[in-house]
Amino acid sequence: MSDMKTKANDASVNAFIERVENPGRREDAFLLLDLMNTITSAKPVMWGDSIIGYGSYEYARADGSKHRFMLTGFSPRKANMTVYIMPGFKPYEKQLARLGKCKNSSSCLYLPRLKNIDLDVLGDIVSDSIVRMKERYPNSSF
Repeated sequence: MSDMKTKANDASVNAFIERVENPGRREDAFLLLDLMNTITSAKPVMWGDSIIGYGSYEYARADGSKHRFMLTGFSPRKANMTVYIMPGFKPYEKQLARLGKCKNSSSCLYLPRLKNIDLDVLGDIVSDSIVRMKERYPNSSF
């Protein structure tokens, strides 16, 4: 398996969140940690130095190299909370319309503050994305 920069490690998730400078972002990170722990029933793991991930799957790139990455996760970035929805957002257009203030790219959901988000809708998106990833990658695990 090829070496990637962002990979699972043994760093403390709670210590990482405690170091988040912005108090609102830190509060949101602990709230999202609880939500993701409940949804996944999995132990959170640090991926790289700034992503909290859940589960993993193996995939091959076009060049044939194999890599492992998380099924879902989040990162309390300076500008936004980033939630990783690995299958992308095409299946979630209706949910995104009900979610609240957010932006997204191919697999990243950018949330300014969780107080402006419908956490039930977010939970539904995360839960469904895990199901889709497990179907697409039968070798996935928690």
